[in-house]
Amino acid sequence: MVTHNTDTWIVHHKPNSQAKLRLFCFPYAGSNASIYRTWASHLPADVDVCPIQLPGRGSRFKEPPFTHLSPLIQTLIRVLTPYLDIPFAFFGHSMGALISFELARECRRRHITGLQHLFVSGRGAPHLPDPNPHLAQLPDTEFIEKLRHYKGTPENVLQSEELMALFFPILRADFAVCETYVYWEGAPLSCPITAFGGFQDQTVRTDTVLAWRRQTETIFKHYLFPGDHFFLHSNQEALWQSLAQELEQVIHTLVAWPNPDSYKERDDAWSRPN
Repeated sequence: MVTHNTDTWIVHHKPNSQAKLRLFCFPYAGSNASIYRTWASHLPADVDVCPIQLPGRGSRFKEPPFTHLSPLIQTLIRVLTPYLDIPFAFFGHSMGALISFELARECRRRHITGLQHLFVSGRGAPHLPDPNPHLAQLPDTEFIEKLRHYKGTPENVLQSEELMALFFPILRADFAVCETYVYWEGAPLSCPITAFGGFQDQTVRTDTVLAWRRQTETIFKHYLFPGDHFFLHSNQEALWQSLAQELEQVIHTLVAWPNPDSYKERDDAWSRPN
């Protein structure tokens, strides 16, 4: 039984001792774990929702943020390994999708079993070129204009020098994490992948969302919602509904196929109509 009360990485969390699946949720650039604070009440009751708080934000604002993905992944795998005592899945939006993907590959490298599903949202497949390189090093004025383009930062924040002085280091660090990422070829993951995207997302095209199919040797699904890059806020109810449906299917396969490392039978189960 894992204890959570002293952990700084998993916050807004109500430990669920009856959970059949643990869902780790990773934030997008510039955000924090609070974006997932209500998710547990909208997802299946037997899912233990674990929002991840990265250094440099929220209750950890005094800690230096990561600027490269590799050391972040190495730290996360050490922190989260004690929590991987039951079947688990990853969800991440934008930067969080990239973190989720590389964390899944790190689990495989370390022979950590139990990963049931990878949910990626608001990001193109990692093997494709980054369409928005070098944002982290832009001068302040240009950087602010790019943030306006993403539509994820309120205008009153963008116009406040005091608030931007607080947010700039986190945003630049997070963009650096994405921009310094180098994809290396590897075998597709053995777990299913579900990708979510926004129809009006001007930063992530639909075809790049569909390209996630290449990263799994088993089932791939995708959902597209009305909305821009931040459809997970503007169309939250629809996202919750789709994610809940997918999680129910994951839990169903856990019950039907107790060996989480055998995906042939799982593929058949996922292919059957409900």
